[in-house]
Amino acid sequence: MKVAVVGATGNAGSRIVSELLQRGHHVTAIVRNPEKVPAKPNLTASKGDVFDTDGLAGLLRGHDAVVSTVHFTASDPEKLIAAVKASAVPRYIVVGGAGSLEVAPGLKLFDTPNFPAAYLAEARKGGAFLDLLRQESALNWTFISPSAFFIPGERTGKFRLGTDQLLTAPDGKSSISFEDYAVALVDELEKPAHACKRFTVGY
Repeated sequence: MKVAVVGATGNAGSRIVSELLQRGHHVTAIVRNPEKVPAKPNLTASKGDVFDTDGLAGLLRGHDAVVSTVHFTASDPEKLIAAVKASAVPRYIVVGGAGSLEVAPGLKLFDTPNFPAAYLAEARKGGAFLDLLRQESALNWTFISPSAFFIPGERTGKFRLGTDQLLTAPDGKSSISFEDYAVALVDELEKPAHACKRFTVGY
C-alpha cells in the first residue's frame, strides 16, 4: 500500500513508519521538517502543515491510507478530517489516546481523580476528536487507543485488543510499547477489522 503518515518523526510515528517499511509498504512521511526524516528505500519525506487543509489534502491525495500521529493539542481535528475527506483517501487511522477509555461503566480514565494534570488537555482533546469521528458518515476511520503507559520498548507481537475499556495486565499495569502498538496498527491496515470504530491495544 501507499500510506501517508502525518507526524512521522514522533515516538509513535517513527515506529509506525518502520513497521510499514518492514512489511513492504511505500510511505510518505508528512512532517514540518523533512530533513529530519532518515533516507530509506520506499520512504518519501514531504513538508506539510496540519493547519493547511488544502495543502495537506494535496499531499494525501493518491494514497491508500492516512495515519495521523500528531498531538491533539498541536492540531485541529476538524481541519485534519476535512483534509482527509477532500483527498478522497479511502482509509483514515488516528493514533488515539488512552484518556477516553473507560475504567468503569460510564467513567473515563481522564475523569478519574489521579489522572495527571499535565496530560489532561491532550487527553480531553483526544476524546473530542473521537466524538467528531463518530459523527462522520462519509469517512472510513479507525481510532486506536494505546494503554495508559505508552512507552519505548520491544516489538514482541504479543498483545491484546479491546474496545472502549482500558486494558490492564494481571499485575494491574496498563501499558503497550510504541513498537507493538505499531504492529497492531499496521495489522489493522492490512486486515481491516474496526471500520468506523475505536479499539485499544495493551498487554
